[in-house]
Amino acid sequence: MYAVIRTGGKQYRVAPGDVVKIETTEAGENGSVEFAEVLAFAGENGISKPASAKVLATVLGEGRGDKILVFHYKRKKQYKKLQGHRQNFTEVRIDSIEVDGNSYSAAK
Repeated sequence: MYAVIRTGGKQYRVAPGDVVKIETTEAGENGSVEFAEVLAFAGENGISKPASAKVLATVLGEGRGDKILVFHYKRKKQYKKLQGHRQNFTEVRIDSIEVDGNSYSAAK
């Protein structure tokens, strides 16, 4: 089973036990994060939009992604500009998915 969550303006397909790099978020107590915006859930009965669902995760660490080079160039004008960018991220492990009173967690 898996769930589709929205965080940081992006959507992620997550399952219990997955490790995902998301946009930088603030961790709660014990390094835990709760995603309340669950867009879809797929289980034994197929894909559905749950009435009440949340995804619980644990923060593993924070970091910065690979450098992306942005190059601006205007031909015949002798104009060149090079700029780099590294996006911050938070790495989380999905612990459990709670949907309509049922809890699904990773096999240990």
